[in-house]
Amino acid sequence: MQNPRAQWASCQKYFEQNIEANEYERWFSPIEFESYTPATCTLVLRVPSDYVAQYIEKNYIEHLRIAISNTFGRIRLQWHTIIVKKEDNIAKDTSTLQQKRRGNGYGYTSDSAVDTETPDGIAKAALASDKAQDLIQAPGSIVTTHLPEIDSQLNLHQTFSNYVEGESNKLCRSVGLSIAEHPQGTQFNPLFIYGPSGCGKTHLVNAIGVRCKEMYPNKRVLYVSARIFQVQYSNATMQSKINDFIGFYQTIDMLIVDDVQEWLTSTKTQETFFHIFNHLFRTSKHIILVSDRPPVQLSGMMDRLITRFSCGVVAEMEKPNVQLCVDILKRKIQRDGLHIPENVITYIAENANGSVREIQGIINSLMAYSITYNCNIDLKFVERIVMRAVKTDNQALTIDDIIRIISAHYDVTEQQVKGRLRKREIVLPRQVIMYLADKHIRMPASRIGRCVGGRDHSTVIHSIRLVTEKMQQDKDFCCEIQALEQELGIK
Repeated sequence: MQNPRAQWASCQKYFEQNIEANEYERWFSPIEFESYTPATCTLVLRVPSDYVAQYIEKNYIEHLRIAISNTFGRIRLQWHTIIVKKEDNIAKDTSTLQQKRRGNGYGYTSDSAVDTETPDGIAKAALASDKAQDLIQAPGSIVTTHLPEIDSQLNLHQTFSNYVEGESNKLCRSVGLSIAEHPQGTQFNPLFIYGPSGCGKTHLVNAIGVRCKEMYPNKRVLYVSARIFQVQYSNATMQSKINDFIGFYQTIDMLIVDDVQEWLTSTKTQETFFHIFNHLFRTSKHIILVSDRPPVQLSGMMDRLITRFSCGVVAEMEKPNVQLCVDILKRKIQRDGLHIPENVITYIAENANGSVREIQGIINSLMAYSITYNCNIDLKFVERIVMRAVKTDNQALTIDDIIRIISAHYDVTEQQVKGRLRKREIVLPRQVIMYLADKHIRMPASRIGRCVGGRDHSTVIHSIRLVTEKMQQDKDFCCEIQALEQELGIK
C-alpha cells in the first residue's frame, strides 16, 4: 500500500497543477499531513484555522473531492473548530500583541490533540471517513468544543444598574437589555447604535456585555474599539497570520465594535470584517456596532457592509435632555456622597451641552475643588467650574441660519428660496433647508413650511423624504450635506 504521506503529497500535486498559483500558496500550501488510519479511513490534516477549511470547502469543494477520492477513496469530510489557548488571547492590548510576533500567532492550537509548540499555532482539522455517506458533509457543519474563556475587555463599572434611562435612550436600552438576557435570539441582530459623542453609547454596549456575561458565563463576549481592531489586523498582516486573526473573531458569541466610522478609509479592514460578520451572522452570534452616524451616512464604507449593518435594528441615541441630565447628576451625586442644592443641579444640567462625559467631568471637578479648598458647593462656585470644564455656546441654531448658509452654498438668494419658483437649482436648496431644519431644530413641519415661503406641512414632509432618499443613493450628496452640517456648527 502506498505511504499515506505520499498519497497526500499526490493530492497536493493535483491542487498545485489545477489551482492558480497565488490561490494555491495561500490556501493549500499551508495544509500539513498529520496522520491516516486505514482501519477507520480517517485522514487528519493540520490547517492554520477553521477559516481556511471553510474557504476551501466553499470555493474548491470539487477539487477537494476529486483529489481525495482518487487517492484515499470515498470519505466524508468533517471540519472541527479550534481550541484556543488561554495564554494566547487575542483580546489583549496592542503592546501584548506586538510582543507575540514569535509566539503562537493568535493562539490557534489544541491543548491535547495538537502539538502546542508549533510556532505558527496551527490548528487541526479532521477528514473522517464514512463509506455509506457522501464525501462532503453539509456546508458550514462546524463542531464547537471546549473553547476557553477570553478577556472580554468590558468595563465592569458600566452596567445597567447605573445606566439612567430617558426618552433619548429608551429604545436602545430596551433592545440592548433584551439581547443581553436572550443572546440566543436573532431578531435584533445586528444591533447598530448611533448618536453624537457623549450621549452614553459606550456605557450601554458595555452594560449589554456585562449583563450577558453575568447570566451566561460561558459566552465568549468581546468588546473592541474599531481602532484596536484595525491595529490587530495590521499586526496580523505583518506577521502573515491573517487567517488566525479571522479565525479567532469567528469564535466570538457576542462581538461589540465601537466607533466603526473609523474604518471609512480602510478598505482592507472592512473586507476582513465582512468575512467575520458573515460567519457570526450565519451562525446566529450577536453583533453590536456603535457609530456616530447611521449606516446610510457612512460614506466610504463598503455597500455590502452598509446593507448588513442595516438588516437588524438601527437605533438612534440622542443627546440627553435637561431632565435626563438632572437624573444622571442626581445618581452620580448620590454615588459620590456630595451635597448639591437643587438650583445648582439644574444649572449644571442646562449647561452640560447634553453630554454625559461633560457631566462626569463637572462632578469630578466639583469634588476636587470642594475637598481641596473645603468650600461649599453653591451656584457662584459652580459657575466658575462649568466655565472651565464646558465649552459653552449660547447661540442656538435657527432656521434663519440654515436658510442663510444653504442659500450661499447653492448660490441662490434667500428671497428665491422663499419664493414660488420651482426651478431645480432653487428647489433642491429649499428641500435641503427643510431637511436640516427638521433634523437639527426639531421644528414642526407646519412651522418649517411657514418659514420657507408659507408651504404646507405635506410639502415639508415630502421634501425631507426626497433628501433622505437622495442621501442614501448618492454618496457625494451625502458628503455635501455633512459638510454643510459642519459649516452650521453641527457636530
